[in-house]
Amino acid sequence: MAGASPPPVLTLLTRPGCHLCDEARGELELVLAERAAAGSRVPDVVEVDIESQPTLLARHVESIPVLVFDGRELPLAIRPGAIRRFLKAALDEGRAS
Repeated sequence: MAGASPPPVLTLLTRPGCHLCDEARGELELVLAERAAAGSRVPDVVEVDIESQPTLLARHVESIPVLVFDGRELPLAIRPGAIRRFLKAALDEGRAS
């Protein structure tokens, strides 16, 4: 469709066996469902295993799960309120309605 822009992409940094990452996935799904129900922008989510990239592993090993969007990061992204605020700031603030 001409003029339709693709959804934004939100990255979730994780690693295998991370119970906090499992928790983050669940909380993120709930927050994204809330946003969709409210008619707010909902990003596509891409999950990246930090163990696949040495620089990510070195930088985020102590702070995963991490949400990343357009240069913004939310370390230890496991609390729904923090995820909501992060997405609002990243996706909604400063946008023309």
